[in-house]
Parts: sequence; structure tokens; C-alpha cells
Amino acid sequence: MSKASYSRSVFINCPFDEDYRQTFNAIIFTILNCGYIPRCAMEIEDAGETRISKIFNIISECKFGIHDISRTELDQANQLPRFNMPLELGMYFGAKRYGDKKQKQKTCLILDREQYRYQIFISDISGQDIHCHNNDPVEVIPIVRGWLRNQSGRTTIIGGVEIQNRYELFIDNLPDLCAALQLTVDELIFNDYTTIIEAWLKENY
Repeated sequence: MSKASYSRSVFINCPFDEDYRQTFNAIIFTILNCGYIPRCAMEIEDAGETRISKIFNIISECKFGIHDISRTELDQANQLPRFNMPLELGMYFGAKRYGDKKQKQKTCLILDREQYRYQIFISDISGQDIHCHNNDPVEVIPIVRGWLRNQSGRTTIIGGVEIQNRYELFIDNLPDLCAALQLTVDELIFNDYTTIIEAWLKENY
């Protein structure tokens, strides 16, 4: 990843399971429609690098970060919650506070499924502007769009309703787009998905 892309890169810290997949996909789609580059741990598979090192490297290359802390349920198998998302949020805050001049430019969006729910389990971030998406992929689109518009100051970013309309059309077209590449929707990996979106946007808009 080119260092020149720092000001356009958005780190996504969220659940990667099937239940969250549609929301994750909507976030990626919105970022690309706004002219930014989605980044996450799923973009690289390197057995020679530890996962946390990979995440630190990606965070260091991103000016923007989207952190969804909505997944706090106990795992059915071991009755423990997953703390990866709060951990990565803390890593991002640390990079901003203790990093160099470029890292101090970082800004982030924190998402949860209910307003003020975070105060029960991660009260140290009280005072942050937490946004609620109600577990609805369509609702997350204007939140991400509005945040990128405000943080970037760019006046050319299209509206949230337009991105929602594009997303619905893209999802309808996705099975055919995958078939043309001899893929199925269910087997798409992160890099497949972003490449298909970029090609579709270029062809249609």
C-alpha cells in the first residue's frame, strides 16, 4: 500500500462473521463510493506475520478508522465475549496519541447497535460521538458517508440516499457480476468484493 494513500485509507474494525456480513459489505461499498480505500485485516493472508502485527501495519497506513463495537454477546461454545474490536479500537487510539505528526491526524467513527449501550461495557470512551446503526446495513450507509464528508471537508461526496440506491442496485446485480468471474456471492473474499465494486462503479457512474 502506497504511503501516498494514507489520506484516503479507511481502516475497518468490525466483526467478520456471517451475521455481520451485510453491514460490513455496506460499509465497504460506502467507502468506495465516497472515493476512499477500505482496509482491513482480511486483505492480507501471510502466515509469516502475526495477526496483531498485520493490524498495526494497516492502522499505521490509514488516516481514517471505522470501529464497530456492537458485538459483545457471549460465544455459545465457551460463554466468553470477543474483545477483538475494543482491542483494535485501543490500538487505533494509541497510534493517534503516541504516533508521529501524520499519525496524530487520525480520526475515527465508532459504531454500535444501540445508542449509549457502550457505556455499560466500555465506559472509558464516554464523551466520544458514538453512532447507532440498529444492525441495519442500509442505516449504516448515511452514517459512514456523513462522517467521511465532515472529516474530509470534501464537497464532491455524493449523498447518502444516492449511495443507498446504488447499493441496492449493486446487490441485485452482484450474482451476475460474480457469475461473469466464475465466482459465487458466498465465496467472495474481501479483495474480490472491493475489485467488483470498483469495476461496477467505473462502468455505471
